Amino acid sequence: MLDLNKLDHIYLACGHTDMRKSIDGLSAIIQEEFQLDPFSSSLFLFCGRKNDRIKALYWDGDGFLLMYKRLEDGRFRWPRKQKEVKDLTHQQLRWLLEGLEIEQPKVIKKVSPKSVI
Repeated sequence: MLDLNKLDHIYLACGHTDMRKSIDGLSAIIQEEFQLDPFSSSLFLFCGRKNDRIKALYWDGDGFLLMYKRLEDGRFRWPRKQKEVKDLTHQQLRWLLEGLEIEQPKVIKKVSPKSVI
């Protein structure tokens, strides 16, 4: 099954996606619009116009896994800038699935210090 810790990337397709698309249609978007490899060890997320359902596509080595989630009450906070893909962290994925914005203004950002002195 899907182990989130083994993913190289979590990609979010901004804007809305036609939720009638299945594996082949979503794979075509990944390759043609975003120039990414659907066979990589990455999770690809898509959202429809209503923001109440998402699809996730993952290649597990011998086939594609297509996951679908529909919220009964609520909406996903989905970025709407068309034709863009965002590379999410595991934390941002958790925020998204919890109904929060993927960019939290008050979160302490990680830094890469150059020296101690």
